[in-house]
Amino acid sequence: MTETVSRLGLEPVERRIRVSSGVEVSALLLRPARPSALYVLAHGAGAGMRHPFMGSIAHRLAALGIGTLRYHFPYAEQGARRIDPEPVLLDTVRAAVEAGREAAGDLPLLAGGKSMGGRMTSRAAAAAPLPGVAGLVFLGFPLHPAGQPAVSRADHLAKVELPMLFLQGTRDALADLTLLEPVVGRLGERATLRVIEHADHSFHVLKRSGRTDEQVLDELATAVAGWREGLS
Repeated sequence: MTETVSRLGLEPVERRIRVSSGVEVSALLLRPARPSALYVLAHGAGAGMRHPFMGSIAHRLAALGIGTLRYHFPYAEQGARRIDPEPVLLDTVRAAVEAGREAAGDLPLLAGGKSMGGRMTSRAAAAAPLPGVAGLVFLGFPLHPAGQPAVSRADHLAKVELPMLFLQGTRDALADLTLLEPVVGRLGERATLRVIEHADHSFHVLKRSGRTDEQVLDELATAVAGWREGLS
């Protein structure tokens, strides 16, 4: 798939998103020639929208016909380490989804993201509907802090009425699968768990696994595209 991506010759287009507080954040819109959907993609706590993982997954999704709108949370925009208060994060999610809805036009709209970005999207969806969003995609849902297994971070998911796709590595220190699997099971038919063998929270795999990080990224993109096709 890497060769296919390079042949596309796509470059993201810079956008600006105004959050309700009046703060503006940067965004990157990557839209393939014949898109089938647009995914509003939030970054994780420790890295912004330009992190190599974010760019790699965006280009792989584009190769499969799924555009992406990556965006910064205000703290990442400012280059700060301290994460914004949750109300600011949720306001940013909502502003980004609105920008994504405008960019998508008639296309189906997905939302979610990597780690914290995905969880903040689901927190927003649990508090109030995200207009136009057809489903949520989590690239490594952070169920608990490393070494502190718990499920309270998932309590809000019961209030999310959208289809949800969880992509989780078997070596993810922030999501014990023995805890996550029952959580997803209780959500019923609207939730799907796709387990990525040998991957950690960053979807990195060890050489002895017999797999490469590139193969894992391809698997993630293919899983998102296949799941989206199954949405009504």
